[in-house]
Amino acid sequence: MSRAPRLIAIGRLKGGPEAALFEQHNARLRPPFAVTELPEARGSPGEIRRREGAALLAALPEAALAVALDLGGEAPGSEALAALAARWEAAGKPLCFLIGGAEGLDEAVLARADHRLSLGPLTWPHFLVRGLLAEQWYRVQAIRSGHPYHRPWRP
Repeated sequence: MSRAPRLIAIGRLKGGPEAALFEQHNARLRPPFAVTELPEARGSPGEIRRREGAALLAALPEAALAVALDLGGEAPGSEALAALAARWEAAGKPLCFLIGGAEGLDEAVLARADHRLSLGPLTWPHFLVRGLLAEQWYRVQAIRSGHPYHRPWRP
């Protein structure tokens, strides 16, 4: 994994346990996520999704391979995510993960996404998703390099 993947997210992650979790795992990544934070929108839930979706799409490089973090997406195991990561890297495009705000992702973002990734059937707070993604991406790197961090025999 040569190029730094981008994490484009709604909301500013302030100090606290969510930020500490993200920083702990992002610091282990080689290279770490390049993070772009976009402001949370105001209005009705639909208007918020539309405005935040437009901001996410505007921040997304045109040639990027976009992975939307979405509850309705595919929920692979860690080994399967490592295989996906290899495919994404082989595509030769900048890899960008998109995380919406509290109202979720707009349909326009989901339509643009090359892949929809779920962290499982549970609903996670959008600020916590950053740390969970960073940990899984570190696990992906460990799997792909043969590092013993990932123990496949454990659930």
